[in-house]
Amino acid sequence: MNPDLERLLPYPFEKLRNLKNTVTPPVGLEPVNLSIGEPKHPAPEFVIQKLVDELSALSSYPSTQGIRALRESIADWLQRRFKLKKAPHPDDHILPVNGTREALFAFAQTVINRGHEPVEQSPLVLLPNPFYQIYEGAALLAGAEPVYINCTADSQFKPDFESVADTVWRRCQLLYLCTPGNPTGAVLDIDTLKKLIALADRHDFIIASDECYSEIYLDENAPPPGLLQACDELGRDDYRRCVVFHSLSKRSNLPGLRSGFVAGDGDILRQFLLYRTYQGCAMPVQHQLASIAAWDDEVHVQLNRRLYQEKFRIVMAVLQPVMNVQMPDAGFYLWPETPLADTTFTRDLYGQHHVTVLPGSYLARETEEGNPGNNRIRIALVAPAQQCQEAAERIKIFIESL
Repeated sequence: MNPDLERLLPYPFEKLRNLKNTVTPPVGLEPVNLSIGEPKHPAPEFVIQKLVDELSALSSYPSTQGIRALRESIADWLQRRFKLKKAPHPDDHILPVNGTREALFAFAQTVINRGHEPVEQSPLVLLPNPFYQIYEGAALLAGAEPVYINCTADSQFKPDFESVADTVWRRCQLLYLCTPGNPTGAVLDIDTLKKLIALADRHDFIIASDECYSEIYLDENAPPPGLLQACDELGRDDYRRCVVFHSLSKRSNLPGLRSGFVAGDGDILRQFLLYRTYQGCAMPVQHQLASIAAWDDEVHVQLNRRLYQEKFRIVMAVLQPVMNVQMPDAGFYLWPETPLADTTFTRDLYGQHHVTVLPGSYLARETEEGNPGNNRIRIALVAPAQQCQEAAERIKIFIESL
């Protein structure tokens, strides 16, 4: 067996399940689950219809590179959304993937050079802390050592890049970004992205920017910037050392379609395509055709944002008087402080009020400065507005009872 499998830590939801098993929720109180970031808004009907209309494509093997029409649709969307001077080339800079999760994992397996150095010189993968656990698992199974960059209130919940020593940057082969962040909702500004590109040039590492929450934001006049946008402003239309990951799961409420893309540095994507050809992960043709319909339309995305904006308004009005909670820059998570240990808060909230949230410490790792998820919880506002309001009211009652 691959010995690196033994280094993988339990997934947050496995730990949450074990925590919940220690208590029994009240009988007769409807459960509300705000722990998992799975969109619950209806999938767009026109995308569903397109998928149905194209089911005859089941008789064809899909190619790993995907159909050109999909890559062209993605290129046009990237140019519109991030105001690029010219669209990325659909044959060189874009690769469809089955959602960002599998691509973020597989990407590290492609780009990490394990080498044969002693452990103290092994390649490093830098990632935010707290983080999406796929980044960590991808690093470990690629033979690299993860380095956690804390995101705290002092750094506005963005990674404290200034705290990273030059000796660490020199060993870095891959930097994972998540902007907007999961679970913090923090957005990296364009100047920070440009500084990171300069660091990548100086120390010869690759930036993988997970931007799957980029289309859920509160201010219609201020969409979150992206890494390719920073490249464009720097005149880097080859996107050297930069790769972004996008998905229809959150943007279009299509998590079951398993449709996303990777875009950026053409030399890197050629190697990634080679890896994926052997991996056997081509997107079904009917999914690709349905994806074109989704990427070509913004009306349903704007309506989706309004639903989240309304839920934030409702929930914040209930929770702000009793919790230290701030509106995120983007995304659909809240990242509030808890008045007692986050695991105790989560367990007792479930046991007394049948509301499930996720302990922040499960999403982060211990560092010399501590665990930045301690005494925080992640609340995913994915349920219908009425359920979100009901959960917020129960949380308020719980806090007031402490």
